[in-house]
Amino acid sequence: MQPEHLLIKNTRQWSTQDREWMSLALQLAKKGRYTVRSNPLVGCVIIKDGQILGQGWHEKAGMAHAEINALTAAKANGADVKGAICYVTLEPCSHQGKTGSCATALVAAGIGKVICAMEDPNPLVSGKGFARLLDAGIAVEYGLYEDQAQQLNRGFCSRMLRQLPWLTCKLAMSLDGRTALASGESQWITGAAARQDVHRLRATQDAIITGAGTVTFDNPSLTVRLTELSDLPMQHSTNKLQFKQPARVIIDPQARVSPQAKVFNDDASVYWVNQQQQQHASQQVNTLDYQSDFYSLLQQMALKGMNYLMLESGHQLAGGFLQQGLIDELHIYMAPKLMGNYAKGLFELNIEHMQNTPQLALQDIRQLGEDIRLIYQVNKTG
Repeated sequence: MQPEHLLIKNTRQWSTQDREWMSLALQLAKKGRYTVRSNPLVGCVIIKDGQILGQGWHEKAGMAHAEINALTAAKANGADVKGAICYVTLEPCSHQGKTGSCATALVAAGIGKVICAMEDPNPLVSGKGFARLLDAGIAVEYGLYEDQAQQLNRGFCSRMLRQLPWLTCKLAMSLDGRTALASGESQWITGAAARQDVHRLRATQDAIITGAGTVTFDNPSLTVRLTELSDLPMQHSTNKLQFKQPARVIIDPQARVSPQAKVFNDDASVYWVNQQQQQHASQQVNTLDYQSDFYSLLQQMALKGMNYLMLESGHQLAGGFLQQGLIDELHIYMAPKLMGNYAKGLFELNIEHMQNTPQLALQDIRQLGEDIRLIYQVNKTG
């Protein structure tokens, strides 16, 4: 809950300078998109007399938060932050976790005012960080670019508010809406630019979900090809790559997938979902009980701290998740190919009436080489 004495400033009253500094904080927050699992993306800028004293972002879970990094940068610059304005994209935390309380650090530093984009949806923080600042006499305003901040952390917000990760379904299709030939062959529908984009999308995910059919026919590794990414962050103290491959979740009720499949590589953890309690020799492979409703599976992933999941599967599994209302976003890559009416479609769905078709809202359309990427948000009902 928000404290009753918290002042909310109307967004139409923000100055041009306020918008400029918060925009910078949002850009800084994005720098952690490949590494902050399972934490939110946060950026921070400390300003005094129109000058940047320090800036920072949350680089990785378990490491210093954005506010601490900005204060540290200001100190390294020899700057006096007393009375300065702190622009931060998420409410400063008020509790002691793996790192200290950011609200307490801002109070101790003598910050004069905090302008924040959004309240933290985490029940451990929600409103408490603002209250800590206000109780110390620090002016607090929030709501500047709130929509952008919430969009930036939609996975974290989903896990905190719905106890479910944000689920993106990625599919590649031909111009006539086909994802695989009747034989099951599906490599490669799209070109190199689209596949590079998929690797960038994978890199932001906590885990990739797939099914036994995809593993059997395509034998994918489901890893991020690091050569496709030019902006992976390096840890400043060691100059080593901070990136960690997303986990893999294999839905395989009958345990049909071969233990020698490429997906069982040692690059990341694997969750093998089956009814047979089939075990695997690798310590990286965890067995989960198969649940046909899929909802409980996503709940389990949320309990493991996962904010973002990506579904890369065939039409049956994709249809099952969509039918159960669990897909939040679609990333569809359309290639200039025709595969014919015997090929497999995007989703296996049983829809008898037009009014029952899923409602989609187009978010973005972009050409990637010869292919087109379409991003749709799935509008939930009920």
